[in-house]
Amino acid sequence: MHCIYTHESTFDKQFQALLGRGKMDMRTVTPVVQTIIEEIQTRGDEALGEHIARFDKWQPSAPSHMRIDTNAMKEAYEALEAPLKSALHVAYERIRTYHQKQLPKSWMTYEENGTVLGQKVTAVDRAGLYIPGGKAAYPSSLLMNAIPALVAGVKEIVVCTPAPHNELNHLLLAALHLCGITHAYKVGGASAIAAMAYGTGTIPKVDVITGPGNIFVATAKKMVYGDVNIDMIAGPSEIGILADSTANPRLVAIDLLSQAEHDEMASSILITPDEALAKAVIKEIEAYLPRLSRETIARESIHKRGAFIVTRDMDEAVALMNEIAPEHLEVMTLNPFDLLPKIRHAGAIFMGHHTPEPIGDYIAGPNHTLPTGGTARFYSPLNVENFMKKSSIISMSKAGLDAIGPSCALLANCEGLTAHEASLRERLK
Repeated sequence: MHCIYTHESTFDKQFQALLGRGKMDMRTVTPVVQTIIEEIQTRGDEALGEHIARFDKWQPSAPSHMRIDTNAMKEAYEALEAPLKSALHVAYERIRTYHQKQLPKSWMTYEENGTVLGQKVTAVDRAGLYIPGGKAAYPSSLLMNAIPALVAGVKEIVVCTPAPHNELNHLLLAALHLCGITHAYKVGGASAIAAMAYGTGTIPKVDVITGPGNIFVATAKKMVYGDVNIDMIAGPSEIGILADSTANPRLVAIDLLSQAEHDEMASSILITPDEALAKAVIKEIEAYLPRLSRETIARESIHKRGAFIVTRDMDEAVALMNEIAPEHLEVMTLNPFDLLPKIRHAGAIFMGHHTPEPIGDYIAGPNHTLPTGGTARFYSPLNVENFMKKSSIISMSKAGLDAIGPSCALLANCEGLTAHEASLRERLK
């Protein structure tokens, strides 16, 4: 680990490599995912059982055994120790309260001639949530995906999560109960995405699929998009930190490691005009790494994909961070809100020395399902509107049609659509 400086002649090349951090080579897995999708489409539950045996190392003896028992959810919830149960409820309520503020409203406008225009907002009928497993279990992801769907008013929520060796995380089961989920299945990977997109005998077809996953999940979501809606194509986790001399090097180091421990492909990026801070952070990281339970993962991530950039000033630091468009952005400066108007691209922005990224992962309230790999330039965090759609409402009065109909007929004529024009002219007689 070492600092890189914006004044060096090699900086542009190094920075361009950094901008490519989130690119996933989906071409290598596309043939495999395509086969999985086709098998689910043609053979449904039979194919699902084969995929579970191959990838999760257990064999459902019947399709119904893929379903997670609601009694097991309830038992896991009731067995939670009081402090953990309380923490789960605090997270639930904070996430619900935040997302309730996002609810879009239907509206109508009335013109003087009697014309009515408006918009009707409706929840989708059925949502599919993918909750990752494998290297770690993420009950928090269940809360972050289920609660906005519940707030939106989705009638039926389907959850798929991998269960390696037919084992499920105890806290995930408890979270399923807390969210009132009754349709949950022990299915993971591209198989789960295909099952929710097209339906099988056991798993129903959904209208939208949300939730993060590995490259196979991301590729499957991309391939089924259009047959079903999706939230985003999520890649490896990442954090960017803007810091000045007031930042505590130890806290900056730990916050960078909080993303590095997720995955070897995670990116942790510090940008600061303070060279002394950058060097101190590097020392703190080396000292702290041996204390991590996932040291091997974090060490590979921070050494291969971490970056410590020293800029000429804070304006240059902010400009570079906007180009990176990080999933998580911490602003650890004396007056963080002074920088907020200049920040244009970030999934979630954590302001000040007392706002570590993990507070957003679990309990602050905003969603932790965020755009990665620079896609914060055009994607938003998962939100209530991902589970809703809008219908336009148009009601023309006779006076209203008389007022704008001739112009409409002229436009239709210019496009050579004679039936369109006639539809208007007949009413204008």
